[in-house]
Amino acid sequence: MKIHPTAQVHPKAELGMDVEIGAFSFIDKHVKIGDGTIVKNNVTITGHTTIGKENKIFPGACVGTEPQDLKYQGEDTRLLMGDRNIIRECVTINTGTGGGGGHTLIGSDNFFMACAHIAHDCVIEDNVLLANGVLLGGHVKIERNAKVMGLVGVQPFATIGQYAYVGGLTRIVQDVPPFMLVEGNPSRVRQVNVVGLERAGFSSEQIEAIKGAFNKIFRQEVLNQGKILEELERQDGLIPQVGELIVFMRNSMKGKYGRYREVTRNAS
Repeated sequence: MKIHPTAQVHPKAELGMDVEIGAFSFIDKHVKIGDGTIVKNNVTITGHTTIGKENKIFPGACVGTEPQDLKYQGEDTRLLMGDRNIIRECVTINTGTGGGGGHTLIGSDNFFMACAHIAHDCVIEDNVLLANGVLLGGHVKIERNAKVMGLVGVQPFATIGQYAYVGGLTRIVQDVPPFMLVEGNPSRVRQVNVVGLERAGFSSEQIEAIKGAFNKIFRQEVLNQGKILEELERQDGLIPQVGELIVFMRNSMKGKYGRYREVTRNAS
């Protein structure tokens, strides 16, 4: 374990094997950091924060800070993070709130670029990329393998589906369907994220099936999207990815303003 002499590490903080803490970094009382994690200089890690193994946290990051929520009254809430995440310069990540379940949850193998913000009660799955300046409102969920490009703003309670690609400068006010490319202000589904799916190893047959579903669901002249989803469900040989898209779309319809996680807003 390497701790720079200018770093402030609370004696009750729990540090794993081979953890490195850089100059002028601050590690608070209730922080747990897993083996092999590197915390560079001028990093603040506070709150009830648990960080897994082999993460890398760059200068200026603030991890586990209090929620920016006027309803927050100092209750003990948490940030839980998995393994091998890269958190670049000046990224900010808040803990959860009592009204949102009490946890901000981050999986493994994610890459958060400089100045991204992850608000209270967000759920980030695995292998997610947030580019520079992405701002996530509270209670946002981003499913695995999604990519969100620079300076995107995401409305609280929105969900970004798996393998989705969100173009830069986009304003997200509704759920983003999985496997799709969206962009605009406000956002609009433009096409299937073909390049992303190919890079992820999807077969040409899978991609063509997703394209077929896209052409039926997102045609501008479609007036009854629910009926289209029913027709797709009745098709023989429905691949799992199209089935997942259908479930996602149905859930989004249940949520106020096209955001499924809105149904949890007053659950507590």
